[in-house]
Amino acid sequence: MSETTEMKVDPARASALISQLQGVKDKIAAVAKGRPVRLVAVSKLKPANDILALHEAPQANHLHFGENYSQELSQKAELLPKTIQWHFIGGLQSKHTKTLAKIPNLFCVSSIDTVKKAELLDKYRGDQIKAAANPEEYAKVKVHVQVNTSGEESKSGCAPGQETVELCKKIENECPNLELLGLMTIGAIARSRETTPENENEDFVTLREQRDLVKKELGLGEERKLELSMGMSEDFEGAIVMGSDEVRIGSTIFGERGPKSEAVVVA
Repeated sequence: MSETTEMKVDPARASALISQLQGVKDKIAAVAKGRPVRLVAVSKLKPANDILALHEAPQANHLHFGENYSQELSQKAELLPKTIQWHFIGGLQSKHTKTLAKIPNLFCVSSIDTVKKAELLDKYRGDQIKAAANPEEYAKVKVHVQVNTSGEESKSGCAPGQETVELCKKIENECPNLELLGLMTIGAIARSRETTPENENEDFVTLREQRDLVKKELGLGEERKLELSMGMSEDFEGAIVMGSDEVRIGSTIFGERGPKSEAVVVA
C-alpha cells in the first residue's frame, strides 16, 4: 500500500478517537491557562488508520504523533501524509539513527542521551539533506535531551548536572543538522501516580532545575526558549501546572494496547 486513500477509516472508530482526543485537549486547556502545550498523541502499536482518522478529520486535524519503535515509525511515515509531524519517543539506540534521519517529516527525537547518538543523528541527517533531490524537505531534526531525573538504573537518560549540560552544549555548538528543543524526562512510575495539579512531582522539579542550569551554563538568553517535555496519561495535568510544554498521551486517546506481536501497521 502506498496511497493513504486506500486506507479505510471506520466512522465509528474515528468518532470515538476524536472524542477521546478532544477530552484530553479540554483537560490540557483547563490547566494550561492559555499557555500553549503541545499534545503528542502516542500511536505506537496502533494502526495507521487510527492516525489518519485524527489527522484528516476537520474537527481534529491533529498534527503531532509519537512512536516508540523506529521501524514502525518509518513504515507509518511512508504510508501517511507528509503533513504529519512525527516524534520518536522510544529508547534510542545508535542503530536507529540512520532510519530516523531518512524521515523527512520527523519533527523531534525526544530521547537523545549520549554524545554518540547525537553525532550519528546529526551525520545521517546531514547526509540525507546532501543527497536529497529537494533538500528543503529535510529540516533540522529537533531533539530533546533525556534526563534520568529519578536515578533509576532501568531508566535511560543523562545524569542531572554536568552530563546533561555537556550533551546540550555538544548539540547546540557542534551538530548543525540538529536543533536543541529542550529536555525530556519520564520519571518514576510511583511518583507519576501520585502527581496531581496540587501535588508536585519531584522528577518534574528536577527537570525544571536542569533546564535552568543548561540555559545558564550555555549562556542562552531569555529570548531562547528551552522546552520541558514531561507528562503522560497518568500525570500530564500536574506536569502542565509545573511548566511542561509538551505532554505525551497514548492509551487515553487510542485505548489500551495489545501485545506487540499482534500489532499491525494497517488494519
